[in-house]
Amino acid sequence: MIRIELDEPTLARTRIATSPLWEVLTSLYLLERHPGEVPWPYTGWARHARRVLAEVPAAAPARLLVAPDGRAPDFLTPIPPTPAPALADELAVLRATPPEVIAEQIAHYHRTDDLPDWLHPFVTDREVALDRLADGIQAYWDAAIAPWWPAMRAALDEEVLHRARALAAEGPDALLAELHDRVRWERPVLTLVKPLEHSFRAVNQRLLLIPLIFSRGALSCSTDHPEIVAVSYQARGAALLAEGGPAAAATADPTTDRLAVLVGRGRAAVLRAVTRPATTAGLAATLGLAPSTVSEHLAALVAAGVVHRRRVGRRVLYGLEPAGVALVTLIGADPATASA
Repeated sequence: MIRIELDEPTLARTRIATSPLWEVLTSLYLLERHPGEVPWPYTGWARHARRVLAEVPAAAPARLLVAPDGRAPDFLTPIPPTPAPALADELAVLRATPPEVIAEQIAHYHRTDDLPDWLHPFVTDREVALDRLADGIQAYWDAAIAPWWPAMRAALDEEVLHRARALAAEGPDALLAELHDRVRWERPVLTLVKPLEHSFRAVNQRLLLIPLIFSRGALSCSTDHPEIVAVSYQARGAALLAEGGPAAAATADPTTDRLAVLVGRGRAAVLRAVTRPATTAGLAATLGLAPSTVSEHLAALVAAGVVHRRRVGRRVLYGLEPAGVALVTLIGADPATASA
Protein backbone atom coordinates (compact mmCIF):
# COMPACT_ATOMS: atom_id res chain seq x y z
CA MET A 1 0.00 0.00 0.00
CA ILE A 2 1.03 3.58 -0.62
CA ARG A 3 -0.48 5.79 2.06
CA ILE A 4 -0.44 9.56 1.54
CA GLU A 5 -1.51 11.73 4.44
CA LEU A 6 -2.90 14.96 3.01
CA ASP A 7 -3.08 18.11 5.12
CA GLU A 8 -5.97 20.53 4.52
CA PRO A 9 -4.07 22.96 2.24
CA THR A 10 -2.95 20.08 0.01
CA LEU A 11 -6.45 18.62 -0.14
CA ALA A 12 -7.98 22.02 -0.90
CA ARG A 13 -5.60 22.45 -3.86
CA THR A 14 -6.66 19.22 -5.57
CA ARG A 15 -6.52 19.62 -9.34
CA ILE A 16 -6.83 17.40 -12.44
CA ALA A 17 -4.59 17.27 -15.52
CA THR A 18 -4.03 15.05 -18.54
CA SER A 19 -0.58 13.96 -19.69
CA PRO A 20 0.40 12.46 -23.05
CA LEU A 21 3.86 11.71 -21.61
CA TRP A 22 2.39 9.73 -18.72
CA GLU A 23 0.26 7.86 -21.27
CA VAL A 24 3.49 6.88 -23.05
CA LEU A 25 4.94 5.63 -19.77
CA THR A 26 1.89 3.56 -18.80
CA SER A 27 1.53 2.16 -22.32
CA LEU A 28 5.10 0.84 -22.10
CA TYR A 29 4.45 -0.59 -18.64
CA LEU A 30 1.37 -2.30 -20.04
CA LEU A 31 3.46 -4.00 -22.72
CA GLU A 32 6.11 -5.04 -20.20
CA ARG A 33 3.65 -6.41 -17.63
CA HIS A 34 2.06 -8.64 -20.27
CA PRO A 35 4.84 -10.24 -22.34
CA GLY A 36 2.22 -12.45 -24.01
CA GLU A 37 -1.10 -11.18 -25.25
CA VAL A 38 -2.23 -7.96 -23.59
CA PRO A 39 -5.79 -8.15 -22.19
CA TRP A 40 -8.83 -6.52 -23.76
CA PRO A 41 -9.37 -3.71 -24.71
CA TYR A 42 -5.66 -3.15 -25.41
CA THR A 43 -4.99 -6.35 -27.38
CA GLY A 44 -5.03 -4.99 -30.93
CA TRP A 45 -3.27 -1.78 -29.98
CA ALA A 46 -0.55 -3.75 -28.17
CA ARG A 47 0.20 -5.85 -31.25
CA HIS A 48 0.65 -2.65 -33.23
CA ALA A 49 2.82 -1.02 -30.53
CA ARG A 50 5.10 -4.05 -30.37
CA ARG A 51 5.60 -3.88 -34.12
CA VAL A 52 6.54 -0.23 -33.72
CA LEU A 53 9.16 -1.02 -31.08
CA ALA A 54 10.54 -3.84 -33.21
CA GLU A 55 10.54 -2.05 -36.56
CA VAL A 56 11.06 1.66 -35.77
CA PRO A 57 14.63 2.05 -34.42
CA ALA A 58 14.06 5.72 -33.57
CA ALA A 59 11.45 4.68 -30.98
CA ALA A 60 13.83 2.42 -29.03
CA PRO A 61 15.04 5.06 -26.50
CA ALA A 62 11.46 5.40 -25.21
CA ARG A 63 11.94 2.05 -23.47
CA LEU A 64 14.14 3.83 -20.90
CA LEU A 65 10.98 5.21 -19.29
CA VAL A 66 10.40 1.71 -17.97
CA ALA A 67 13.54 1.51 -15.86
CA PRO A 68 15.35 -1.85 -16.18
CA ASP A 69 15.63 -2.05 -12.39
CA GLY A 70 12.13 -0.69 -11.76
CA ARG A 71 13.44 2.43 -10.00
CA ALA A 72 13.05 5.49 -12.21
CA PRO A 73 13.46 9.07 -10.96
CA ASP A 74 10.53 11.35 -11.66
CA PHE A 75 12.44 13.74 -13.93
CA LEU A 76 11.94 11.17 -16.73
CA THR A 77 8.19 11.84 -16.59
CA PRO A 78 7.85 15.37 -15.18
CA ILE A 79 4.67 16.86 -13.77
CA PRO A 80 2.43 18.18 -16.60
CA PRO A 81 3.22 21.90 -17.01
CA THR A 82 -0.44 22.80 -17.72
CA PRO A 83 -3.83 21.11 -17.16
CA ALA A 84 -3.91 19.80 -20.74
CA PRO A 85 -0.43 19.91 -22.29
CA ALA A 86 0.52 18.64 -25.72
CA LEU A 87 3.29 16.06 -25.84
CA ALA A 88 5.63 18.74 -27.25
CA ASP A 89 5.07 20.84 -24.10
CA GLU A 90 6.02 17.97 -21.83
CA LEU A 91 9.04 16.98 -23.92
CA ALA A 92 10.25 20.59 -23.75
CA VAL A 93 10.17 20.33 -19.95
CA LEU A 94 12.02 17.00 -20.12
CA ARG A 95 14.73 18.36 -22.43
CA ALA A 96 15.28 21.36 -20.13
CA THR A 97 15.69 19.34 -16.91
CA PRO A 98 18.42 21.10 -14.86
CA PRO A 99 21.45 19.05 -13.78
CA GLU A 100 20.76 19.75 -10.12
CA VAL A 101 17.28 18.22 -10.40
CA ILE A 102 18.74 15.10 -12.01
CA ALA A 103 21.39 14.81 -9.32
CA GLU A 104 18.92 15.31 -6.49
CA GLN A 105 16.38 12.81 -7.78
CA ILE A 106 18.86 10.13 -8.74
CA ALA A 107 20.25 10.30 -5.19
CA HIS A 108 16.82 9.21 -3.90
CA TYR A 109 17.14 5.90 -5.74
CA HIS A 110 20.85 5.12 -6.21
CA ARG A 111 24.26 5.83 -4.74
CA THR A 112 26.21 8.23 -6.94
CA ASP A 113 29.15 5.81 -7.01
CA ASP A 114 26.93 2.90 -8.07
CA LEU A 115 24.66 4.19 -10.83
CA PRO A 116 23.07 1.73 -13.27
CA ASP A 117 24.54 1.96 -16.77
CA TRP A 118 21.31 3.31 -18.28
CA LEU A 119 21.34 6.32 -15.89
CA HIS A 120 24.98 7.31 -16.40
CA PRO A 121 24.42 9.39 -19.57
CA PHE A 122 21.93 11.65 -17.77
CA VAL A 123 24.75 12.66 -15.43
CA THR A 124 27.76 12.63 -17.74
CA ASP A 125 26.16 13.94 -20.96
CA ARG A 126 22.83 15.36 -19.80
CA GLU A 127 21.68 17.30 -22.87
CA VAL A 128 22.46 14.51 -25.32
CA ALA A 129 20.80 11.89 -23.10
CA LEU A 130 17.65 14.00 -22.58
CA ASP A 131 17.38 14.81 -26.29
CA ARG A 132 17.81 11.16 -27.24
CA LEU A 133 15.09 10.11 -24.81
CA ALA A 134 12.71 12.89 -25.93
CA ASP A 135 13.28 12.05 -29.60
CA GLY A 136 12.61 8.38 -28.89
CA ILE A 137 9.39 9.20 -27.05
CA GLN A 138 8.24 11.38 -29.95
CA ALA A 139 8.97 8.62 -32.49
CA TYR A 140 7.13 6.04 -30.37
CA TRP A 141 4.20 8.42 -29.88
CA ASP A 142 3.91 9.22 -33.58
CA ALA A 143 3.78 5.57 -34.61
CA ALA A 144 2.13 3.84 -31.63
CA ILE A 145 -0.26 6.33 -30.01
CA ALA A 146 -0.94 9.32 -32.27
CA PRO A 147 -3.44 7.44 -34.50
CA TRP A 148 -5.62 6.81 -31.43
CA TRP A 149 -5.00 10.16 -29.74
CA PRO A 150 -8.01 12.18 -31.04
CA ALA A 151 -10.43 9.66 -29.55
CA MET A 152 -8.31 9.25 -26.42
CA ARG A 153 -8.13 13.00 -25.94
CA ALA A 154 -11.90 13.31 -26.30
CA ALA A 155 -12.43 10.59 -23.68
CA LEU A 156 -9.94 12.22 -21.33
CA ASP A 157 -11.56 15.64 -21.78
CA GLU A 158 -14.86 14.12 -20.74
CA GLU A 159 -13.24 12.37 -17.78
CA VAL A 160 -11.74 15.67 -16.60
CA LEU A 161 -15.06 17.48 -17.04
CA HIS A 162 -16.86 14.78 -15.07
CA ARG A 163 -14.33 14.84 -12.22
CA ALA A 164 -14.06 18.64 -12.20
CA ARG A 165 -17.81 18.91 -11.91
CA ALA A 166 -17.77 16.55 -8.92
CA LEU A 167 -14.91 18.51 -7.36
CA ALA A 168 -16.71 21.83 -7.78
CA ALA A 169 -20.11 20.55 -6.64
CA GLU A 170 -19.18 18.20 -3.80
CA GLY A 171 -15.56 18.93 -2.90
CA PRO A 172 -12.40 16.80 -2.87
CA ASP A 173 -13.75 14.26 -0.37
CA ALA A 174 -16.48 13.10 -2.75
CA LEU A 175 -14.08 13.13 -5.70
CA LEU A 176 -11.43 10.98 -4.00
CA ALA A 177 -14.00 8.58 -2.55
CA GLU A 178 -15.19 7.60 -6.04
CA LEU A 179 -11.95 7.88 -7.98
CA HIS A 180 -11.10 4.20 -8.46
CA ASP A 181 -11.83 0.87 -6.78
CA ARG A 182 -8.17 0.63 -5.71
CA VAL A 183 -8.01 4.16 -4.35
CA ARG A 184 -9.31 4.50 -0.80
CA TRP A 185 -10.01 7.80 0.87
CA GLU A 186 -10.27 7.82 4.68
CA ARG A 187 -9.59 11.40 5.63
CA PRO A 188 -6.81 12.42 5.86
CA VAL A 189 -5.18 9.35 4.25
CA LEU A 190 -5.32 8.53 0.54
CA THR A 191 -4.38 4.87 0.03
CA LEU A 192 -3.30 3.37 -3.28
CA VAL A 193 -3.71 -0.39 -3.19
CA LYS A 194 -0.36 -1.66 -4.52
CA PRO A 195 2.18 -4.33 -3.53
CA LEU A 196 4.67 -1.58 -2.61
CA GLU A 197 4.68 -0.44 1.03
CA HIS A 198 5.30 3.27 1.49
CA SER A 199 3.86 6.08 3.58
CA PHE A 200 4.47 9.83 3.60
CA ARG A 201 2.85 13.16 4.42
CA ALA A 202 2.00 15.87 1.91
CA VAL A 203 2.22 19.22 3.70
CA ASN A 204 1.24 22.48 2.03
CA GLN A 205 1.53 21.00 -1.46
CA ARG A 206 -0.90 20.34 -4.31
CA LEU A 207 -2.56 17.03 -5.13
CA LEU A 208 -2.64 16.51 -8.89
CA LEU A 209 -4.83 13.71 -10.28
CA ILE A 210 -3.90 12.38 -13.72
CA PRO A 211 -6.42 10.11 -15.51
CA LEU A 212 -4.81 7.70 -17.97
CA ILE A 213 -6.35 5.55 -20.70
CA PHE A 214 -3.40 3.11 -20.60
CA SER A 215 -3.33 2.70 -16.83
CA ARG A 216 -5.40 -0.50 -16.83
CA GLY A 217 -5.89 -0.23 -13.09
CA ALA A 218 -2.24 0.47 -12.35
CA LEU A 219 -1.75 3.39 -9.98
CA SER A 220 1.36 5.54 -9.86
CA CYS A 221 2.50 8.27 -7.55
CA SER A 222 5.09 10.98 -8.20
CA THR A 223 6.60 12.58 -5.11
CA ASP A 224 9.92 14.08 -6.24
CA HIS A 225 8.43 17.50 -7.10
CA PRO A 226 8.78 19.88 -4.13
CA GLU A 227 5.30 21.41 -4.54
CA ILE A 228 3.13 18.71 -6.12
CA VAL A 229 2.11 15.14 -5.34
CA ALA A 230 0.77 13.52 -8.51
CA VAL A 231 -1.40 10.40 -8.52
CA SER A 232 -2.53 8.67 -11.69
CA TYR A 233 -5.58 6.45 -12.05
CA GLN A 234 -7.51 4.56 -14.73
CA ALA A 235 -9.71 6.85 -16.81
CA ARG A 236 -13.00 5.66 -18.23
CA GLY A 237 -13.15 5.20 -21.98
CA ALA A 238 -10.34 2.68 -22.57
CA ALA A 239 -12.79 0.62 -24.66
CA LEU A 240 -12.16 3.03 -27.54
CA LEU A 241 -8.88 1.14 -28.10
CA ALA A 242 -10.69 -2.16 -28.59
CA GLU A 243 -10.84 -3.84 -31.96
CA GLY A 244 -14.46 -3.56 -33.02
CA GLY A 245 -15.09 -1.23 -30.06
CA PRO A 246 -17.52 1.69 -29.91
CA ALA A 247 -17.03 2.65 -33.55
CA ALA A 248 -18.25 -0.79 -34.58
CA ALA A 249 -21.58 -0.07 -32.95
CA ALA A 250 -22.24 2.51 -35.64
CA THR A 251 -21.90 -0.19 -38.33
CA ALA A 252 -23.72 -3.03 -36.56
CA ASP A 253 -26.42 -4.90 -38.50
CA PRO A 254 -29.66 -3.07 -37.66
CA THR A 255 -31.72 -6.22 -38.32
CA THR A 256 -30.16 -7.93 -35.29
CA ASP A 257 -29.98 -4.85 -33.07
CA ARG A 258 -33.38 -4.13 -31.56
CA LEU A 259 -32.42 -0.62 -30.47
CA ALA A 260 -31.25 0.15 -34.03
CA VAL A 261 -34.54 -1.23 -35.40
CA LEU A 262 -36.40 1.16 -33.10
CA VAL A 263 -34.39 4.39 -33.45
CA GLY A 264 -31.95 3.82 -36.31
CA ARG A 265 -28.38 2.53 -36.38
CA GLY A 266 -26.51 5.82 -35.83
CA ARG A 267 -28.94 7.06 -33.19
CA ALA A 268 -28.65 3.74 -31.34
CA ALA A 269 -24.84 4.04 -31.31
CA VAL A 270 -25.06 7.57 -29.90
CA LEU A 271 -27.62 6.52 -27.30
CA ARG A 272 -25.41 3.69 -26.07
CA ALA A 273 -22.34 5.95 -26.04
CA VAL A 274 -23.90 8.56 -23.73
CA THR A 275 -24.32 6.04 -20.93
CA ARG A 276 -21.10 7.86 -19.99
CA PRO A 277 -21.55 11.67 -20.23
CA ALA A 278 -19.91 12.89 -23.42
CA THR A 279 -19.44 15.93 -25.62
CA THR A 280 -20.40 16.12 -29.29
CA ALA A 281 -16.74 16.15 -30.31
CA GLY A 282 -15.96 13.19 -28.05
CA LEU A 283 -18.81 11.15 -29.49
CA ALA A 284 -17.76 11.98 -33.03
CA ALA A 285 -14.18 10.85 -32.39
CA THR A 286 -15.21 7.70 -30.52
CA LEU A 287 -17.92 6.57 -32.93
CA GLY A 288 -16.22 7.67 -36.14
CA LEU A 289 -19.16 9.87 -37.14
CA ALA A 290 -19.20 13.42 -38.44
CA PRO A 291 -19.85 16.03 -35.68
CA SER A 292 -22.84 17.33 -37.66
CA THR A 293 -24.33 13.82 -37.72
CA VAL A 294 -23.81 13.39 -33.99
CA SER A 295 -25.41 16.80 -33.33
CA GLU A 296 -28.44 15.81 -35.39
CA HIS A 297 -28.86 12.55 -33.48
CA LEU A 298 -28.42 14.28 -30.11
CA ALA A 299 -30.98 16.96 -30.96
CA ALA A 300 -33.55 14.26 -31.77
CA LEU A 301 -32.75 12.26 -28.63
CA VAL A 302 -32.98 15.37 -26.43
CA ALA A 303 -36.33 16.27 -28.04
CA ALA A 304 -37.56 12.72 -27.34
CA GLY A 305 -36.68 13.10 -23.67
CA VAL A 306 -34.21 10.21 -23.52
CA VAL A 307 -31.03 12.33 -23.41
CA HIS A 308 -30.26 15.52 -21.44
CA ARG A 309 -27.70 18.24 -22.06
CA ARG A 310 -25.75 19.94 -19.24
CA ARG A 311 -23.31 22.83 -19.61
CA VAL A 312 -20.03 22.45 -17.68
CA GLY A 313 -17.85 25.52 -18.13
CA ARG A 314 -17.43 26.03 -21.86
CA ARG A 315 -18.48 22.50 -22.75
CA VAL A 316 -21.83 20.76 -23.10
CA LEU A 317 -22.13 17.19 -21.82
CA TYR A 318 -24.86 14.80 -22.94
CA GLY A 319 -26.12 11.96 -20.75
CA LEU A 320 -29.04 9.58 -20.41
CA GLU A 321 -32.38 10.52 -18.89
CA PRO A 322 -34.18 7.70 -17.00
CA ALA A 323 -36.14 6.91 -20.17
CA GLY A 324 -32.87 6.59 -22.06
CA VAL A 325 -31.45 4.25 -19.42
CA ALA A 326 -34.57 2.09 -19.80
CA LEU A 327 -34.21 2.02 -23.58
CA VAL A 328 -30.55 0.99 -23.48
CA THR A 329 -31.08 -1.51 -20.67
CA LEU A 330 -34.25 -3.19 -21.92
CA ILE A 331 -34.39 -2.68 -25.67
CA GLY A 332 -30.67 -2.31 -26.34
CA ALA A 333 -29.65 -5.36 -24.31
CA ASP A 334 -29.22 -8.81 -25.76
CA PRO A 335 -32.72 -10.26 -26.34
CA ALA A 336 -32.09 -13.30 -24.16
CA THR A 337 -30.86 -11.31 -21.18
CA ALA A 338 -33.48 -8.59 -21.65
CA SER A 339 -36.36 -11.08 -21.53
CA ALA A 340 -34.90 -12.60 -18.37
